[in-house]
Amino acid sequence: MSLVLDPAAQDLLFREARTANTFTDEPVTDEQVRAIYDLVKYGPTSMNQSPLRVTLVRSPEARERLVRHMAEGNQPKTAAAPLVAILSADNEFHEELPHLFPHFPQAKDAVFAERPVREGSAARNAALQAAYFIIGVRAAGLAAGPMTGFDFEGVRKEFLDDDHTPLMVVNIGRPGPDAWFPRSPRLDYEQVVTTV
Repeated sequence: MSLVLDPAAQDLLFREARTANTFTDEPVTDEQVRAIYDLVKYGPTSMNQSPLRVTLVRSPEARERLVRHMAEGNQPKTAAAPLVAILSADNEFHEELPHLFPHFPQAKDAVFAERPVREGSAARNAALQAAYFIIGVRAAGLAAGPMTGFDFEGVRKEFLDDDHTPLMVVNIGRPGPDAWFPRSPRLDYEQVVTTV
């Protein structure tokens, strides 16, 4: 059975997808980010909990504050990217469940009353949404440079609050010169898929 998605779209979203390490100085507009979100918000999450939150780092002052928390190798590309997004999990996502999951309004208290339960579910589902977000950046014709090399607690204290857990920092823009490392190998189907 073949894939339904057009081969050019398959290439754009997956086969040609790479982590960008350099970017041009072409700005990423609010309209582009809104279009990305308006597409990826439809990606499914458990009980439609939608815990991903996005903090756009636009001002030079905020950028300086963020760069200080990045690993040394990630600092120059974060400083130079046209736009940087901090993706985090909202551990209080359950407050939105009566609206987001109306056919089971009791879920807020019946399933997610305990903070540790919320944190685990938020981490899993926000990570899923972060993957959708990266694919959405690709769908917008932009490149993404997702990174987990940073001081998580420092970023949380600097930009978030106790109810949000940082997941990754994503540099966004048009790829610049020598943006890509050589393609790394992938695991084959037989190495990954098991039938029981």
